[in-house]
Amino acid sequence: MLRLGLATAAATTAFVFASPAAAQATRTWVSGVGDDVNPCSRTAPCKTFAGAISKTAAGGEINCLDPGGFGAVTITKSMTISCPYTEGGALAGGNGIVVNDSATATPGTAVVVLRGLDIFGVNPPSNGVRFISGAALHIEDSAIRRFNAANSFGVSFQPSGLARLFITNTTITQNGNGATGGGILIQPTGAAGGARVRLSHVRLQGNANIALRIDTTSNPSTAGVFVTVEDSQIAQSTTGISMLTPVGGAAARLMVDRSLITDHATGVLSNGNFARIFMSDSTIFKNTTGLSILGGGQINSFGNNRLIENDTNGAFTLPILDPS
Repeated sequence: MLRLGLATAAATTAFVFASPAAAQATRTWVSGVGDDVNPCSRTAPCKTFAGAISKTAAGGEINCLDPGGFGAVTITKSMTISCPYTEGGALAGGNGIVVNDSATATPGTAVVVLRGLDIFGVNPPSNGVRFISGAALHIEDSAIRRFNAANSFGVSFQPSGLARLFITNTTITQNGNGATGGGILIQPTGAAGGARVRLSHVRLQGNANIALRIDTTSNPSTAGVFVTVEDSQIAQSTTGISMLTPVGGAAARLMVDRSLITDHATGVLSNGNFARIFMSDSTIFKNTTGLSILGGGQINSFGNNRLIENDTNGAFTLPILDPS
């Protein structure tokens, strides 16, 4: 009887301690016909990303079982949302997906991957993807569109610490409104904010105001902002690329390689003493003004760019000579 009692107590204790772990799975599922009261397993999927996230362990992954609109979500831990083989829709008023681990026990450490998503804004939209705090954000094989209220961006990357952004094979279109907002905003905040950004095979098309905005206003950090754009298309905004480094703001550097910038009022703008843009093997074509330099900014060429058929071409600051 004593042995039976001890065994029963041990089993009960094991169940109690195992229950919280069992509540979160490494892989969870959502479905257009799911229900958020479900455990989000493959056979009993949830209905929304927000319903699945609380049942997904840190470092885990949410997958889409079939096509559906799975709604907005705030992510506070490392995880992946991956729906590359079906319609992974996030139809959202306000922000579509927010990454913010600032209120957790380990702020600035979350690594988030968004893959194969269609993030679509409805009234009243804010930003498609908004990054506030974390270590890194990866956006792959996705579409972000119609976040078209005042000051809305397809991607708003405003980390309060040093963070990294990677966007690959993604279309960002119809974001921003009038003279506000646009495609991508890179603007670290506060004394510790900094950004390391890589955009590869990104299509910034038909966004209002500024397609790619790099801005260090109110960001005195020495971490700075370093951005690379490669094999990308930037078309049909008021300004294609805008870099602003006001007095008191951090320095910013941008490398543009093998990319097309076309059909803007201003193709590339560098504004401020700490604004440096470097361009290689890229085409600035059919803009009202190709290159614009203000306030001590620079736009440097490796000598193999095509600045052609703009109403006013403008001029590179100086060529970058091959040191060999």
